[in-house]
Amino acid sequence: MIDRFTSHIRRTLPLLGLITLLAACSQYSSRPGAITFHNVAARYNAYFMAEQDMLDAEFEMQKAYKENYNQLLPILLPMDSVRAQAVKPKLQDAIKKASIVAEKHQNSKWIDNSYILLGKSRLYLGEWADGLEALRYVYANGRDESDKNNALIVLMRAYIEHKDYSNALGVAEYLSQQPLNKSSQRDFYLTKAYLHQQNGEYLTSVAILEETFPLLKKSIETARIHFAAAQMYDRLGQYALANKHYKSVNRNKPNYDLGFYSAMNSLQNEVVLNPERNLANVGFDKMLRDRKNDDLRDRVYFTMGLLAEHKKQLPQAVEYLQKAAAASKGNMQQKAYTYLQLARIEYESLENFEMSKAYYDSALAILPQEAPEYRLVADRKRALDNFVTQYTIVSAEDSLQKLARMNPAALDNKIDGIIEAQEKKRLEEEEKARKAQLAAQNASMQQGGGNPLVNGGERRWELYDPALVNKGKIDFKRAWGNRPLEDDWRRSSRPLRSLAGNGAAGTDSTAVAQTATDNTGLKKGTPEWDQVHAVLKKNVPLSDTAFATSQKKKEDALYNLGKIYRFDLKESSRAITSFERVLSEYPKTQYKDEIYYLLFLSNEDNVTQKESWKGKLLSEYPNSTYARLVNKSTDTGGTSGNATKEYEAMYKLYADGNYTRALEDIEKNLPSYKGSSMEDKFALLRVFLIGKVRGKDAYGQAITEFMRLYPTSIYLPRLKEMQEFNSVSMGKR
Repeated sequence: MIDRFTSHIRRTLPLLGLITLLAACSQYSSRPGAITFHNVAARYNAYFMAEQDMLDAEFEMQKAYKENYNQLLPILLPMDSVRAQAVKPKLQDAIKKASIVAEKHQNSKWIDNSYILLGKSRLYLGEWADGLEALRYVYANGRDESDKNNALIVLMRAYIEHKDYSNALGVAEYLSQQPLNKSSQRDFYLTKAYLHQQNGEYLTSVAILEETFPLLKKSIETARIHFAAAQMYDRLGQYALANKHYKSVNRNKPNYDLGFYSAMNSLQNEVVLNPERNLANVGFDKMLRDRKNDDLRDRVYFTMGLLAEHKKQLPQAVEYLQKAAAASKGNMQQKAYTYLQLARIEYESLENFEMSKAYYDSALAILPQEAPEYRLVADRKRALDNFVTQYTIVSAEDSLQKLARMNPAALDNKIDGIIEAQEKKRLEEEEKARKAQLAAQNASMQQGGGNPLVNGGERRWELYDPALVNKGKIDFKRAWGNRPLEDDWRRSSRPLRSLAGNGAAGTDSTAVAQTATDNTGLKKGTPEWDQVHAVLKKNVPLSDTAFATSQKKKEDALYNLGKIYRFDLKESSRAITSFERVLSEYPKTQYKDEIYYLLFLSNEDNVTQKESWKGKLLSEYPNSTYARLVNKSTDTGGTSGNATKEYEAMYKLYADGNYTRALEDIEKNLPSYKGSSMEDKFALLRVFLIGKVRGKDAYGQAITEFMRLYPTSIYLPRLKEMQEFNSVSMGKR
């Protein structure tokens, strides 16, 4: 009996010991043994695996991130939920493992770290509300001050990504008062520098980075932060300090592209610092010869183009930039930036507006829609489309009117001169094209076949280059007009189209047409010559009625040009010139009162002229809508700051989906901003809100009311598009 009892005790004692041990290791126990057990279990199981998932995910996202060296490199890589989709399983596993610590190891010292990992993972996935909640939990309930500070650093970064700079600054102010360990101090400095960089405060950002670099180890990440610092110094105009950091890039293990762009930007700054230096012997030629830079030659030529423009060498700048476009093999983003630079030079410096428009078209065709410049380029392209149309009308009617003022004999001689000039130019271009074709064929034969116009050498088939395609279309239209798709259209016996409707062209600013014939050219005195002469002369406004029609076209086009300059291209000085030309050439213009008002707005930097145009408007048109607008803007001019704040508050309600509250606020506050520069902006937001709250009928009425009350608003084209869309959706059209 005793033996049986002893045997039972021996069998149950291990089980009782295990039960006792498990009870002692409860996650809610405060005993040292229990805490040690859960610390070890949490750290080397769930948290370890979650941390490895996060490190792997961040490494993959960093590797997939495409740097855009034409733009300012962000100090910290943005938290992009789209890019995070590729590593979503790892981030979800990190969330799952980090949650185990919270569920099963409540008394562990790793619980705060796990919540930080959990919050960061959710931020990467775009789950902002859940991510912020996890980080705020650590700050409110964390047991370790260092962990609480680390949670706040990640929280500050989240605010930056959402452009909530005021909250980010608030967190930064708090953290600046806390004792931080070396690791936390490094992360805090980088995040704060990132905050000021994203907010455009480059001087503050680089000042913080200067304090941060001693805390950083040599790595590719440190190299790109040096590059970002150098770029900000460039924007501040401190090129010597920028070069100091460009040279530091190569001391911190950069990848090849980062080292290349750093060296090239450093050379660029050396030329800026020493204007006498010749581009040919700076070092760019060595970069171009280096075979490792074959796929980066476009960027070298691009930089040379920027420097040539800086040195006021515009022909060389255009040449280098065209070489950059031709050298772009797979980097369409770089090619788009090249086209944008060419478009800007053609517009601003050379005033070749058609070519500028063509380059903008080409840039827009290949620029990614997510690029920060896309919206701006699209808006400018639309503005230039309209601008070139109006500018062409002004040029064409100017040319035609000059011809109309000549005596008959002089007019005939002038037209004959135009035909001769265009025939000479046409024959020269055809001969040039013929020689180029022969040279290409010879080169192809020497290379043993292949088409050098497609793949080989420096040459490039035009149909692969959008800018050349657009230029070809412009040249074709200028030479031949709008031709139907039919056979034998180049025969001289066919009727020829005048260029009078297409503007001045060729070597003579009064040219109104182009001619076409066979390779021998037109001969004066032949029926073909007389036919071309008659077509050209027919378009000259010789009668009083035709001349008046030409004058009206020119007046309307000049007026439209002024508005495009003022509202679309934001060029007040050119707008003033265009409006003043209308008043000078057409003293009785129907647009006189509106032009007075637009000149009042455009002279924002010239108080004397501003008051002068205001006086003219009030004295000549005291009862006009524009006179009332001038008086209102004067009476409420001091409320612009408050108006901006009110608008931002109402727009936030709109963005958050609180449409009813936003509409109530805007209708309550709109009367107090009557006449201010923000009035039509408030009214436009009101239209959007009415569409959300009161339905399509009220929406249509609101659009009509806006167009009646704000006839000169810059938002009018947008409202017209909205009106058309609303009419279609309601079945009215």
